[in-house]
Amino acid sequence: MAKANVSDVAQYILEKLGRLTTWKLQKLCYYSQAWGLVWDEEPLFSARIEAWANGPVIPTLYEKLIGRFYVSHIAMGQPDRLKKYQEETIDIVLKVYGGKSSQWLSELTHREAPWQNARLRAGLSIGERGNAEISHDDMAEYYGGLYAQA
Repeated sequence: MAKANVSDVAQYILEKLGRLTTWKLQKLCYYSQAWGLVWDEEPLFSARIEAWANGPVIPTLYEKLIGRFYVSHIAMGQPDRLKKYQEETIDIVLKVYGGKSSQWLSELTHREAPWQNARLRAGLSIGERGNAEISHDDMAEYYGGLYAQA
């Protein structure tokens, strides 16, 4: 079976929650990746995540959704590529974050170390455009620390 990609994760989320803003879908994919790194000890998908001014963005997903405010389907997204434990990780993420607004999720990411560290390393100020990568190591360390405190 082929390895899951970000389109597969995004389509899985859309099938669970229905139509979303592209902004919210980006944040839910980000949090799915972050918690997958902690709980499953592996990335859900290989696509790069960048620390944009409005929070984490997956450029390959952004390119598929450009010009759309709402999205209800991702062409080429095949959620059946996800393993059961990956679906379970995403389901927990959706239970915790799925009811939050795009703005709330974006503001949360701005208070968290992975987004801040990526922008700091690149010398980006708040609101400045940039494409600094958010590393898997930063995500695993930060969210793993949150999990250990819970």
